[in-house]
Amino acid sequence: MVGLSIVMSEHQTPPEEDLTVANGDSAEAVSEPDVTVASGQEAAELAAQLALVAADRDRLKTELDEQNSAYLRLAADFENFRRRTLKEREELELQSKRTTITELLPVIDNFDRARAQIKPQGEEAEAIHKSYQGLYKQLVDCLKRIGVSPMRAEGQPFDPSLHDAVLREETTEHPDGIVLEELQRGYLLGDLVLRHALVKVSIAAEENSAAVTE
Repeated sequence: MVGLSIVMSEHQTPPEEDLTVANGDSAEAVSEPDVTVASGQEAAELAAQLALVAADRDRLKTELDEQNSAYLRLAADFENFRRRTLKEREELELQSKRTTITELLPVIDNFDRARAQIKPQGEEAEAIHKSYQGLYKQLVDCLKRIGVSPMRAEGQPFDPSLHDAVLREETTEHPDGIVLEELQRGYLLGDLVLRHALVKVSIAAEENSAAVTE
């Protein structure tokens, strides 16, 4: 009997081990789906977070583009304003300068007429003549420094943008449309006409006028 019990005990032990192993396999098999589900949820949450980040990035990029566009428009408007203001200031300064100089031109005309007509006699008259000639030179030099220059019209072709023809004279010595005499000097401020020159212009005489008359 004892021998039979030992034999039975030996045969009963392995099934317990097999059961343990089987139970272990079953536990592992049950726990594996839990890990898979958890991993899937984490991936979904991560994807959702990435989508939010991407949306925020796109929104911020759009806002940045709008701000850049607004800045560029503002910079362009400011540059246009600066240029317009500078141009208006230059035009105002030029107009003020032109008005002031134009008021001085009759004074220069009087000096020119005095130089041409007055012939000083005696030391006292000569001293007076030299004194106002010195003033005249100072005035002319001052005008030159700010860009004023007299026109030299005599002998030049008539130019209506520079000259104002108040007299015409028929002549055989010059072709038609030549300035014969400058009656009042014209002046320029740079390339701007301050005052047109008053001139006498030639009219070419017809070569056969005498023959036709006869």
